[in-house]
Amino acid sequence: MDKELGKILIIDDDEDVLLAAKMLLKKHAQQVIIEKDPRKIPFLLNHDTYDVILLDMNFSHDTTSGKEGFYWLEQIMEKDPQAVVILITAFGDVEMAVKALREGATDFVLKPWQNEKLIATLATAGKLKRSYKEVNKLKQAKKQLEADSNQPFKDIIGDSKAIRDVFNIIDKVAKTDANVLILGENGTGKELIARALHQRSPRKDNAFIGVDMGAITESLFESELFGHKKGSFTDAKEDRAGRFEVANDGSLFLDEIGNLGLPLQSKLLTALQKREIIRLGTNKPIPINIRLICATNMPLYDMVTENTFRQDLVYRINTVEIQLPPLRDRQEDIPLLTNHFIKTYSQKYRKNTKKVSSSGMKKLQKYHWPGNIRELQHAIERAIIMSEEPALTAEDFFFLNQKPDGNGSELDTFNLEDVEKTVIQKVVQKHNGNISKAAKELGLTRASLYRRLEKHGL
Repeated sequence: MDKELGKILIIDDDEDVLLAAKMLLKKHAQQVIIEKDPRKIPFLLNHDTYDVILLDMNFSHDTTSGKEGFYWLEQIMEKDPQAVVILITAFGDVEMAVKALREGATDFVLKPWQNEKLIATLATAGKLKRSYKEVNKLKQAKKQLEADSNQPFKDIIGDSKAIRDVFNIIDKVAKTDANVLILGENGTGKELIARALHQRSPRKDNAFIGVDMGAITESLFESELFGHKKGSFTDAKEDRAGRFEVANDGSLFLDEIGNLGLPLQSKLLTALQKREIIRLGTNKPIPINIRLICATNMPLYDMVTENTFRQDLVYRINTVEIQLPPLRDRQEDIPLLTNHFIKTYSQKYRKNTKKVSSSGMKKLQKYHWPGNIRELQHAIERAIIMSEEPALTAEDFFFLNQKPDGNGSELDTFNLEDVEKTVIQKVVQKHNGNISKAAKELGLTRASLYRRLEKHGL
């Protein structure tokens, strides 16, 4: 039998009424919870959610006026303005019914009830609750999509063999639901690749939700990803869907996944394996149907060896792996990217800059670009702001101090910030990106080195 009534909470001080209602409704409801003491209502609402609440109007202290019922109705509506409450009483009249509806009740029934009528009333109330949930979900999805749309989407620009190889992988993988892991240095465009996968997938008409895992604290992890119920912690002012739930039927992009600590990796793995999440403050599993895309600039396989990243989670997230080339390995794309950024920022700042001179382009192509495309973008923006000429020259990029090749210790600046950046860059390159070895040579912990890499945009 299809149990269409969902989860029902019945509060009545008459034990016979509770048992009779439970016997009747358990055939039609997913779960029936009964409670004699109305003082337990706050506890019940804090620890679970209900599709319909059946609330007696009169408890032992006052058996005719309905005052207690109205008091507890007010308490319920204050905790959950979208609660669906049906009041029951043996002494109902039209005036009391109207007042109950005015104060937030969904309906009103009299004891003794007719079984079929009670079931029909609960079924109608359950449909109302489901409509509330759908509206809330749509509102939260809209809010999240609006926030994400503030991140400007730019087409992936390039015609080098390195980037065409990436396009080829995207074309093959996008049409599937395979989990994708995108690896690459900071500034190589990992989010753009994730968005391209989504836009070319069967899920393109649904949400693309991005999460910066490096920006989520351990205490907010479950709330942010899995959602929470109002009152589940101090700042939980309202029910909130997590990113997994908002991304349902769409794509979920977990950026900087290498920043997750082991306890959070375990929680993420459990959700991915079960394909369900549980909001904080509830015990109700919510099925999820997402396409997972992850990205990181960290050496995950080294981290697995060092037991700082779970091997089973790596297997779960990288059905297909995309390695993004650094800008220094696709120098032939620099003119294309440069012209794109010149057009963008000339319009933004209302400048007449139209191109880069041959000397300027030569300097751009010789530079190592440790910050990759993001650094090039910022370099063009800064040069356009400062220049009054129609063409950018090498002098407009004086701030790009080319570091010498090899492992020499020459420095072309004595600014301490620049010296630190140069030394870190050289040591990381020396060890081919192995953060553990680089940190050891620099006399730093891995965490300290990661902070400095982020600080300098490396």
